[in-house]
Amino acid sequence: MLPATRNGLLLIGVLFHVVYLWSIFDIYFRSPLVHGMTPHRVGLPAPAKRLVLFVADGLRADKIYEPHRNATSGAAAEELAPFLLGKIRAGAPWGVSHTRVPTESRPGHVAAIAGFYEDVSAVTKGWKMNPVEFDSLFNESRHTWSFGSPDILPMFAHGASDRSRVDTFMYSHEFEDFSGNGDRLDTWVFDEAERFLGRAGVAGSELNALMHEDQVVFFFHLLGIDSNGHSFKPYSKEYLGNIRSVDRGIQRLVAQFEAFYGGDGKTAYVFTADHGMGDRGAHGDGHPDNTRTPLIVWGAGAAMAPAAAAGKEAPGHDGFSRGWGLERFRRTDVNQADIAPLMAALIGVDFPLNSVGTLPLDYLDASAEFRARAALTNALQVLEQYRVKHDEKQHTELFFRPYAPLHQPTNDPEHMLARIRRDIAAQSYAAAEAECAQLVRLCIEGLRYFQRYDWLLLRSIVSLGYLGWIVHSLLFILREYVLAAPPAACRSRHAGWIATAGGLVFAAMAAVFYRQGSPAMYYAYTLFPVYFWADALQHGPLVRQIAAGYAHAPTGWQPLAFAAGYVLVLEALVYAYFDRRVYTAVFVALAVAWPLGVSARFRRQHGALLALWSGLCLLTSVFTLLPVERNSHWGLVAGGGAIAALSGLGAWQYSAKFTLPPPGAAGAVARLAVARDRLVILCQTLLVGLAAVLGPLTSKETERRGSLPRVHQLACWAVLVAATLVPLAHGAGRTRDQHFLHRLVTIYLGFAAPFVLLTVSYESLFYIAYAAVLLLWLSLERALYHERAELLLLARAPAAPRLSRLAPPGPPLSASGRRLGLSDMRTGIMFLFFVNVAFFGTGNVASLASFSLDSVYRLITVFDPFLMSALLLFKIFIPFFLVSAVFGVLSRSLELPPFSLFLFVLSTTDVMTLNFFFLVRDDGSWLDIGMSISHFCISGLFVLFTIVLFVLSHALVGSVLIPPPAHAAAKKLR
Repeated sequence: MLPATRNGLLLIGVLFHVVYLWSIFDIYFRSPLVHGMTPHRVGLPAPAKRLVLFVADGLRADKIYEPHRNATSGAAAEELAPFLLGKIRAGAPWGVSHTRVPTESRPGHVAAIAGFYEDVSAVTKGWKMNPVEFDSLFNESRHTWSFGSPDILPMFAHGASDRSRVDTFMYSHEFEDFSGNGDRLDTWVFDEAERFLGRAGVAGSELNALMHEDQVVFFFHLLGIDSNGHSFKPYSKEYLGNIRSVDRGIQRLVAQFEAFYGGDGKTAYVFTADHGMGDRGAHGDGHPDNTRTPLIVWGAGAAMAPAAAAGKEAPGHDGFSRGWGLERFRRTDVNQADIAPLMAALIGVDFPLNSVGTLPLDYLDASAEFRARAALTNALQVLEQYRVKHDEKQHTELFFRPYAPLHQPTNDPEHMLARIRRDIAAQSYAAAEAECAQLVRLCIEGLRYFQRYDWLLLRSIVSLGYLGWIVHSLLFILREYVLAAPPAACRSRHAGWIATAGGLVFAAMAAVFYRQGSPAMYYAYTLFPVYFWADALQHGPLVRQIAAGYAHAPTGWQPLAFAAGYVLVLEALVYAYFDRRVYTAVFVALAVAWPLGVSARFRRQHGALLALWSGLCLLTSVFTLLPVERNSHWGLVAGGGAIAALSGLGAWQYSAKFTLPPPGAAGAVARLAVARDRLVILCQTLLVGLAAVLGPLTSKETERRGSLPRVHQLACWAVLVAATLVPLAHGAGRTRDQHFLHRLVTIYLGFAAPFVLLTVSYESLFYIAYAAVLLLWLSLERALYHERAELLLLARAPAAPRLSRLAPPGPPLSASGRRLGLSDMRTGIMFLFFVNVAFFGTGNVASLASFSLDSVYRLITVFDPFLMSALLLFKIFIPFFLVSAVFGVLSRSLELPPFSLFLFVLSTTDVMTLNFFFLVRDDGSWLDIGMSISHFCISGLFVLFTIVLFVLSHALVGSVLIPPPAHAAAKKLR
């Protein structure tokens, strides 16, 4: 049954999209963790007694490996990490460790230390603690001492089966201040480690005895490089200087370890990073700068490879590493999860139970037998996970289909293990290693097969759900807002049988899910398409009336052609998610096509307006050609703020023409009321000017002093809060209606000051151009609508082709609104276009890494991910406040029923969502995976976002007066 009210449809739409947003995580990114495995370790003496792990947070591979050339000083290229690079030149194995999305600290550390990749949905469960319990190298060690950040260390301590096994030494959260040089964080770690070794040096102490046991781990988390990358960018002297200080600190600490243990040669050292750093000082997505991190291993158990002959290139190099000066030394790349089994093999502990890493044998210096048995241990540990996954599926599935490559008569796991053991017994170690690698590969592919086991069924259900929602909501809109006289009996006389059949289909699917032990969400995924399609079939008379109207109408092709064009535009917007230049092309087309598409009479009356429209469209089209990766440019910030302030002065000068006195007021009372309203605009303009000066000044003072000045910080917060509250308070506290232009100006200026404060480059210029285009769009739509209304009154005929000519249309205007027409489809798609431009005008919302954290450093520098993210999102959402306010005024200007155009837009945007659903990837490059998830989530949340925009439009616009255009009013007077 179609929902009886608009609110009923909205409630169903919200529930449907919230539930279906989770579908990609159930389909594409289910947790890889299984439990109940038997642990395995190499049954031979380990090459090392202890492991020292250094993780340089936020260090991308090229910055440590390549020589640094100072372009300003003209000095010769220098190595930033001579100690670590010296280990490579001495023969230590090295390479690039490839991470996965999300390239954040917790997932990166989990991959390196536990050996598995968190499912992407784990990002919704917090960054600091464990969303799921997992095994790790620290848990398998005899004891682990960890030093560093309070954001990373606790999660491994909490994850240990015995918490007393992991000791943590952490600085306070307040120490993580982005305003100064972050190398002090690493200095604290090295100094604390030195004090710790001093305490442990007391002979006969319990700590000294424990440190001389085998299978112990020392973990040093070095956050300074990441902090300096965020604050100063990865090409800054602070970031590069921090690499130098880390190299010196490691050199000093390694010497202290060797002295403590008397140079016994039983210490293995591993140096790596959790993720890289983009040029804009951000990470999180799958850009290669974020996924490529260094890996260097030396000490006990590390293979020593001789250098290639002079002039020769060692294996493993490509265009990325040529030019580093390391071409003579073999580069061996690994996946980040491969580090965990490597460290376990080095000190002889059980491999982490959830590890899916492949042991990189080229990093091991051990006997051939040890290498072969280590490879077998790796294969057994991954096989354990495959068996658990296989048995779980076999137990629950009605028609179980095993993974074929591991169920061949002579190639099942048991036969493969038997061959491996025979090869080891016969000392055919190379053959055993190859067979182990093959078994590990097949087991990982088998795990992937079972991860994708329900793909076909779930993708079919979800596709039917989205298509059903589109049909369901469009039928409601046609009945309520388009058809002048919908049929009295909308429901089919077989509605009862259809409902029963739908119930039986759902019951059958629910029985299958119950037998298989499927998650509760599977039932919800099935319920929605059954409801939507049963409802559509029940409303056969309504569908038949629409079809008959198309068949008999002389211009029945027009709605179909318009609908086809609408879908093509939606597909173009899908493509624009991958290439922002599409928006530029659309702006250019709007600049040319719309002025040519209106009547000659309209061009004569509104020539100046059309010329402004074309010029501003062309100007705004430039912004989507500019790179999202941009450096801070205080001149553009100050210039944009100055232009915004000048526009405010212009509005204040012109405001006498659109500032209205209270009804019935005259004389001094009227003049005082108008003066107060104009004073609000002037005060807002002063706040914008203050933001234009305060933003760059605060940034420069912070850079000069090495910390955020308290006075500047308080001033910035005061401007942001005051400017944001003015339009809200001014609208809420009024007892009379405002002219819509006055209201839009106060909204524009109210958010201009915060936007300028949070700007690092050309964003404020975009804000000004975007606001001007929106105002011109409103003016053109209003003028076109009133022209159609005038023609309707003259001709006493419908003003424009309706979506359906099924019955004589009612009057075009009424107190309660009018019916939707074809021209409203254009307005809807324009609204959708402007919303997307707000998303992608200055950055790529699908990757928050394209928005610099520099935006918030004038307000907060102490690391606080929630407040920093909130401020960054506030900046991103400011253009939406503008488009929602303009669209709210536009809907009233066009005398549309409340929310009708919003409903039309949200009912059709799932054409885009369905595209992105099938474009979601769980393989390929990490950049593709991360972007595909972001695109789907953005599109899937659009319904919720549209509702928020509707609420915002009412909250921001309030009660306003919307007079007809000046030329229409003049004609009425004549």
